[in-house]
Amino acid sequence: MSKLEKITFNPDGEAPVDFFVLEQTRIGGYNYILVTDFEEGDGEALILKDMSQDGEEESVFVIVSDDEELRAVADVFANMLEDVEFV
Repeated sequence: MSKLEKITFNPDGEAPVDFFVLEQTRIGGYNYILVTDFEEGDGEALILKDMSQDGEEESVFVIVSDDEELRAVADVFANMLEDVEFV
């Protein structure tokens, strides 16, 4: 397995959190990333949506929580990654 890209999120007023990027895609003009909290093995996974505007230096990601959007994007990631199962 290749080394995953590690990214650090700095939530307002909270301690920084590291995630590992499993995959990324673009749907409907938005970038989405599938991240996990562990580089290897089973871990928690989140789908994040990039809400930053073109030209901004830093990306602004939000957790996808809308059920319909989450299912649609999860299906895309499931097709891209054979060994990922969303529960």
